[in-house]
Amino acid sequence: MGALAVCLHDVVFAYGRGRARQRPVLDIPSLEIAPGERFFLHGPSGCGKTTLLGLIAGVLLPQAGSIAIFGQALGALSPSARDRLRGAEMGYIFQGFNLIPYLSVRQNIALPCEVHAARRQRLGTTSITAEVERLAAALGLLPLLDQSVTELSTGQQQRVAIARATIGRPGLIVADEPTSALDTDRREQFLALLFELCENAGSTLLFVSHDRSLAGRFSRELALPVINRAASVREGLP
Repeated sequence: MGALAVCLHDVVFAYGRGRARQRPVLDIPSLEIAPGERFFLHGPSGCGKTTLLGLIAGVLLPQAGSIAIFGQALGALSPSARDRLRGAEMGYIFQGFNLIPYLSVRQNIALPCEVHAARRQRLGTTSITAEVERLAAALGLLPLLDQSVTELSTGQQQRVAIARATIGRPGLIVADEPTSALDTDRREQFLALLFELCENAGSTLLFVSHDRSLAGRFSRELALPVINRAASVREGLP
């Protein structure tokens, strides 16, 4: 069996430094996500979901404990090496999509492969153009490829975000509250597309939401409670 997609042990994180350091936002004794797993992370506002994603991405480093992504310990990597790992192995779908407004649909989808050699190399003999068109066809975006993303509906922008996150088959897809503004029908369509593309790419999915009703669609879940002055996430882990 290969390395875990995500592996955290005894991770403690607090904002601030020295005497100005605040109480821990996160205190996680163990969190392991297997390759190919659909993992659901939920909790109310202020529980540390965004902070945990920052730690997994290597944007933040914990004060204690270890974090490894596909066997690579983030604490042992330089900032530039963490950036390369993030670009190669992580695709993101943000709540607001974060599409580049001055780029076309085609250019937005292709961007990870244009910027990160590892994503590009996984295409093998397939060109970036051909892979963009394959994903666009699967997501019903083919007639829109040369339009600006600012001309698209919300649903169309979501599909562009899925294509951009999954192109080049990154090992880990992180979806941060991507369904928060959707009605039930659109939410189900979005999840079906996301699951299909992650499965086809062989990607692990870490899906973050405050909506616990979605948990049944995933293989495993973790609830992050809000940490008060005397509590820690240790009390909320299975």
